[in-house]
Amino acid sequence: MLDGRTKEFLQEALDGDRLITFLVGAGTSADSGIPTFRGKEGFWTIGSKNATPQSMGTKKMFDVNADEVWRWFLYRISICEQAKPNLGHIALSSIEKRLGARFALISQNVDGLHFRPESLINNLYLIHGDLRYMRCADECSKALYAIPLFFREQIRSRETPLTFDEKQKLICPKCGEMTRPHVLWFDEYYNEKYYHLDTTLRIAKSTGLMIVVGTSGATNLPQRLVERTLSRNGKVIDVNPETNIISDKLRGLVHGHYLQGKSTEALQALEEYLGERG
Repeated sequence: MLDGRTKEFLQEALDGDRLITFLVGAGTSADSGIPTFRGKEGFWTIGSKNATPQSMGTKKMFDVNADEVWRWFLYRISICEQAKPNLGHIALSSIEKRLGARFALISQNVDGLHFRPESLINNLYLIHGDLRYMRCADECSKALYAIPLFFREQIRSRETPLTFDEKQKLICPKCGEMTRPHVLWFDEYYNEKYYHLDTTLRIAKSTGLMIVVGTSGATNLPQRLVERTLSRNGKVIDVNPETNIISDKLRGLVHGHYLQGKSTEALQALEEYLGERG
């Protein structure tokens, strides 16, 4: 499914010595059955009211109703834990093995599928956090604490209540306050401490080719990463089923290209192409 311009960009990148960076989003996990939770799957009923993902996944909502926010996130965690890496995840792992130190993966996904044995990525930067972890909501330390295995193995439904015993497992072991999911909420900003802001911007500066897969670029940092790559004469390929914010940015640029396609199929095709060239 790779067109001529995509192959041209790939070959130029392989002949060079700069990074080949992948920037991926929720589309790469769609074939694993994980919904984006931005649509109808993310709506949540609290009493007689329906809450949107943009209101549930916020510090503001957590401060008002921490139990309900945790119940929403534990439902999400349950879905992610039952999911398996798809062929796109596995292709990315194979690509890293081929490219070695020239590979970088910047992921917006919090589902943990990049850490499974068959899809393991080493040079990985999670810019939206990681649902496998929680941290103190009062920021008493920089420590991250693993979500109790009890939560991760249990299949939860939307109706599963948060019990007193479960709430005790969500207490910060250092200060005794409530923990929060280790994710970037809709009303928060990127930073280096938790979300690799400065590091990923430096990676973009050193990138000869950035391949954007499965994200519309609706948040600020992915757009900045694309712009930073282009500003240093790097090339950018956006791979998505439909045009989006990033493909619009690339339109008409000598160093930009939009390739229409699905994430899994595109990543497999890219892995095959790279394999043919050693």
